[in-house]
Amino acid sequence: MTRVVLVHGIAQEVKGAQTLLADWYPALSDGLALAAGPQVARDDVSMAFYGDLFRPAGHRGLGEPELDASDVQDGLERELLLQWWESAADLETRVPGPAAPARLRTPLLVQRALNALSHSSFFAGLSERMMISSARQVRRYFTEPAVRTAVQERIARCVTPRTQVIVAHSLGSVAAYETLHALPDCPDLTLVTLGSPLAVRNLVFDRLLPRPSDGQAHWPAPVERWTNIADAGDVVALAKELAPLFGDRVHDVRVHNGVRAHDVRPYLTARQTGRAIAEALRPGSH
Repeated sequence: MTRVVLVHGIAQEVKGAQTLLADWYPALSDGLALAAGPQVARDDVSMAFYGDLFRPAGHRGLGEPELDASDVQDGLERELLLQWWESAADLETRVPGPAAPARLRTPLLVQRALNALSHSSFFAGLSERMMISSARQVRRYFTEPAVRTAVQERIARCVTPRTQVIVAHSLGSVAAYETLHALPDCPDLTLVTLGSPLAVRNLVFDRLLPRPSDGQAHWPAPVERWTNIADAGDVVALAKELAPLFGDRVHDVRVHNGVRAHDVRPYLTARQTGRAIAEALRPGSH
């Protein structure tokens, strides 16, 4: 009986649907309250959880297996870390920027990127392993069809005839967008994307399914309204506006999330987010 489906992003593999919902639901409620919108009961909210699909298998050592710069694969993993680095350096003075990166071999260049990202507000406190793991999850989603299908199945399973709005964060916005193309029998949905990398050319946009045509993405048929919300300092949402690539029906909105620009909680508590969700939940909105 879900009215609101929430879709999380990267680095949630050791959590679960209820753990995340306990974290997201109060922030969702606060955003709705600030927007003077209707409150939604917790039983009407579902978390489309797929993090366990990226959880490493058990091994004989203690703790998580370590990853370092030498484990970063050329291609999407490497380029994503470098893009995050360049974006963080542009946005934060405490993050040292790249200098003549093309002259360096991959492990050394990636190590510099990891060192620099450790000073950024988004990655502060995260180990190198977690930063690499985050990039690896994006790479696996796009390059392993079984993983991509399984993630989308988790999202589709949460959508019911009563679902009015899907709120998707980070990589979850990519998975939600692709899933909606496979749900033609669920019309009149509202999509709210938070900190979305959907418009990042080469790394994300050009890998979408269905493939963009002539530089334009396809509109997901079930979506009646789409609000995209981004913080100017969000390192992951490298391209802040989706309308140029996804059509002028997308309503792009800027918010200020403070130091943790990509964190889902300040996104959810923002009045602008609450307003977008409230419009979907009001009677007669669809």
